[in-house]
Amino acid sequence: MIAVYARVSTEEQAKHGFSLNDQIRQCRQKAGTNKVKEYVDDGVSGEFLDRPALTKLRDDIREGIINKIICLDPDRLSRKLMNQLIITDEFDRRGIELVFVNGEYAKTPEGNLFYSMRGAIAEFEKSKITERMSRGRKEKARQGRVLRDFQVYGYSFDKESEQFLVDEDEAAIVRLIFDLFTQPNTIVQGLNGIALYLTSKGVPTKRGASMWHRQVVRQIIMNRAYIGEFYQNRWNTEGMLGNKHRNDEEKIPMKERPKDEWILLPCPPLIDEAQFEHAQILLSESRRRWAQKSKHPYLLSGLLRCGDCGNTMTGRLSNNWGKKVPEYTDIKNTAGAKSKGCGRRIKAHLIEEQVWNQVTTWLNNPDEIAAALQEEKTKEPFETAEIIRIEKEIEKTKNARKKLIKLFAISEDGIAEEDIRHELKELTQKEEGLNAQLIELSHMLNSAQNTEYNIHVLMEAVQHYLSKGQAELTFEEKRDLIRQVVREIRVYEDSVEIFTF
Repeated sequence: MIAVYARVSTEEQAKHGFSLNDQIRQCRQKAGTNKVKEYVDDGVSGEFLDRPALTKLRDDIREGIINKIICLDPDRLSRKLMNQLIITDEFDRRGIELVFVNGEYAKTPEGNLFYSMRGAIAEFEKSKITERMSRGRKEKARQGRVLRDFQVYGYSFDKESEQFLVDEDEAAIVRLIFDLFTQPNTIVQGLNGIALYLTSKGVPTKRGASMWHRQVVRQIIMNRAYIGEFYQNRWNTEGMLGNKHRNDEEKIPMKERPKDEWILLPCPPLIDEAQFEHAQILLSESRRRWAQKSKHPYLLSGLLRCGDCGNTMTGRLSNNWGKKVPEYTDIKNTAGAKSKGCGRRIKAHLIEEQVWNQVTTWLNNPDEIAAALQEEKTKEPFETAEIIRIEKEIEKTKNARKKLIKLFAISEDGIAEEDIRHELKELTQKEEGLNAQLIELSHMLNSAQNTEYNIHVLMEAVQHYLSKGQAELTFEEKRDLIRQVVREIRVYEDSVEIFTF
């Protein structure tokens, strides 16, 4: 039986008029008969071999159903020369006659050369089309036009003006998300709490789904479009179109381009910049602030850090003469912990009482909050000290690696090679982890600090506290108020340092 193969992508149909109907008509005319079997790939890129109709055609050839194939042009089979040669070799080995409407395919040295040249030209043409389209999109972006509807929650896309317009209904939800995340409340806790809250209220997502996910909330909070900064040409998606034809190991990930290649497009802001930056600080600490609930709740969960080793301090029950006593410790016994801690421990009721007394002092005297914030501005940020400490740790790690490599070079049978490799691997992983911490701290240090906004947020905490009265506050309300006022608590051998926002 004679097979007719036709393929078109939407891009080629628009640019070159390769309509499927026209391809099939010309192929049928070439066949000289209506007794043909059609194999059609509609809107599928010719870059990949894994195409539904082409796969079916190859299967039918193996079954002996097809003995002749007619195609408009070699580039309909594939836009890549290597793939063209794979397909034609497969057909040749099975004795299949391959006929093209535009030019004959001769199984001679000259014919093979001509066929290869046409394939190379088709591949070159595809690359040039891609390059021209990319250059055109960049120029369009530089002119301040939105390339397409990016489906940004809070905005609609006007095709005529090619600009973002504020969607007031969605914009109200964006502001609600930021308020829930940055202001004191007992309704929700963290990203997951916001997602559950929006789902329970029946708020639809941008795509109309009824279920919100914490990652969607995170993306909204991180999106700088809400302060009027939308970046085009930020992500490199080259090759990702074919991911559906690849297995998980071969899939091409989306990569962020260097920042100097991003193209800034101003758009209507929805959120105050100070509130946005405050949200970024909270977001960087959200994992430990809103950690999974334990059986025994701790008032300062996610806020304590050892002032010496830098480990976070978590709550646990210690055994004191057969009695379980709540305490905080920096000891990390979990497998893979980067630092085991220096063994600092402090009884929970002692530090919780100390911190709560300080917070209530501020809440009862609002002027002291403003004074504390002004004092914080004159202090060296705690991130600075932490950056210095981590840089020293990185230097130590590098030196340790150098010593091991030197030892490996001069050792003979005294030290097992496997042991050295294992230690080198551990040191490399430690250095990578420290570098990641350094990047995060540098970002936090460079974040804009707006004292007026911080005072405004803390005043709301004051009003909530005074309206309830200390005796009426629940454990959860106390914890939320502390988290709203306190950024981090550093515990030293004989002192405690409280950092506000």
